[in-house]
Amino acid sequence: MTRSWCVRTAAPDDCGDDVNLDPIPQDQLTFRLPPTFDDVEAERRHRQERLVAALRLFGRFGFEEGVAGHITARDPEHPDHFWVNPFGMSFKHIKVSDLILVNHEGQVVHGRYHVNQAAFAIHSMIHQARPDAVAAAHSHSVYGKALSSLGTPLEPLTQDACAFYEDHGLFDDYTGVVLETEEGRRIAAALGSHKAVILRNHGLLTVGDSVDAAAWWFITMERSCQAQLLAKAAGPTVSIDHDQAKLTHGQIGNDLVGWINFQPLYDQIVRSDTDMFD
Repeated sequence: MTRSWCVRTAAPDDCGDDVNLDPIPQDQLTFRLPPTFDDVEAERRHRQERLVAALRLFGRFGFEEGVAGHITARDPEHPDHFWVNPFGMSFKHIKVSDLILVNHEGQVVHGRYHVNQAAFAIHSMIHQARPDAVAAAHSHSVYGKALSSLGTPLEPLTQDACAFYEDHGLFDDYTGVVLETEEGRRIAAALGSHKAVILRNHGLLTVGDSVDAAAWWFITMERSCQAQLLAKAAGPTVSIDHDQAKLTHGQIGNDLVGWINFQPLYDQIVRSDTDMFD
């Protein structure tokens, strides 16, 4: 079926529905921005729902590797506590009611599941070192693991990779599964003030001022790792020069842009996984 449109000019005509080409005022256009909260309970629930959505998306994208992987969200009322996925539960199945709240000593104070000790050892030190970081994400994704085994940083080979230009660290060591907070402190030091760190022979870790931003940085960093590995395997690469990479980082590398980029993915998972907020 072919549909025709009439454009309104000086006067209406007989052709049925027409299109008004008068510009719509900017304040009448929809553009989502991060919400603000006056009520701590509402903010807590918001962070929990975003955390579960991020975990479900990680499951959908195949970032699971057995029991490895965790995303944390700082509690808005008790900033030395964080919400995290339970140990041993699939990302694809987690609901808000499954989340556990862990204190600064690694003890579960809300929920009925164990905490992944690696999650506590790493994330507790990240949250302690970075009070600006509401959330942190780490998982054993395939391309992040592959790039980490090279012991090299992410290069500015694509526009998307420029979000991490001079904005990610390299933890250039491997001493087994992270179970001690001292190792977590060393990882936090390698992260520094950046949004991400590559853990050599291990994988990626990202942070953000919202769950949305931290999750998006992980997702796009994983894809940028994939692009870099593919490009290097194909032949000689051409990097974006320093000035342009720096400019592009300023355009796409802040947490607001990270939050905005996460919204379409959030909409998808909310529509498809109707049980996750139970």
